[in-house]
Amino acid sequence: MTEIAKKRPEFRNINAFKDLTTYRMTAAAWTSILHRASGAIMFLLLPLVIWFFDTSVSSEVSYERFTAAFASGIGFVPGWLLKLVSLGLIWGYLHHMFAGIRHLIMDIDHHAVNNQFGKASGLTVISLAIVLTLLLGAKLFGLY
Repeated sequence: MTEIAKKRPEFRNINAFKDLTTYRMTAAAWTSILHRASGAIMFLLLPLVIWFFDTSVSSEVSYERFTAAFASGIGFVPGWLLKLVSLGLIWGYLHHMFAGIRHLIMDIDHHAVNNQFGKASGLTVISLAIVLTLLLGAKLFGLY
């Protein structure tokens, strides 16, 4: 076989139980998957977000009810669980926003679509979302 007619690589189906457990995803892959997950979280919790907004801005009485929900809970839902769900929403919003900006940069500048930018921007998005979530979570749980 000549060098011009090289043998093409052969691609086979993967075994989900054997291959997926050993596959190591890159930071760009995690960022992309988490971008979709954060969008789904925000969509599914949209009724809660609407309730948060409506209750917090309607009147002074409804604002008091809103803050009491985080302190003592609502019905059978404890306040700490509302805070954890809110923390998940905070992470979802931050990660989705930063990953969206990353995707926009890659759409605008096609030279940014390479392995180096993918790794650096993926790690940056994940790091920024986690750090800001921890900071806002500390505020939410009353640590400062």
